[in-house]
Amino acid sequence: MTEMDGVLTQDGIGEGDGLERLWTPYRMAYIRGENKPTDPSETKCPFCRVPTLDDADGLVVHRGESCFVVLNLYPYAPGHMMVCPYRHVAGYVETTDEEAAEMAVLTKQAVRTLAGVSRAEGFNIGMNQGTAGGAGIAAHLHQHIVPRWVGDQNFMPIIGRTKTLPQLLTDTRDLLAQAWASA
Repeated sequence: MTEMDGVLTQDGIGEGDGLERLWTPYRMAYIRGENKPTDPSETKCPFCRVPTLDDADGLVVHRGESCFVVLNLYPYAPGHMMVCPYRHVAGYVETTDEEAAEMAVLTKQAVRTLAGVSRAEGFNIGMNQGTAGGAGIAAHLHQHIVPRWVGDQNFMPIIGRTKTLPQLLTDTRDLLAQAWASA
């Protein structure tokens, strides 16, 4: 991009369109499926691998007895967390009573934490089960907690097919992990 007489133009191939570019190169790994397991086994599962990492490297916000809370590596909104059982199970009906109960407790705590830290005005909470149900990683159950704000669905995702995230995931994880106990 170059600026001539106060007009921003695109250099290189094609005609300049006057649009600014918001580069999100980290999304290419998601688009290409680079971190998606090649098979449904525990050895290839990122939700089985994350608990073996330290909290900062795994983006773990909180560890419970049978479940943990982790930031989504490809978030829909800043602070998008997931509650996952440690055990490699695909369906909600496969969870033990203890796992299901802890998932509920941790989901409530995630909502409290996000509301306190980010002033979220609403939430999308849910599980996508199976490939047909929209699960990106169908072999390991995970519940999404996505914070929402009035007006957060602006022109970027609709026209530009782009999400803007104002904070690094590591900074978001640190903020949420510090606030977890007091929420």
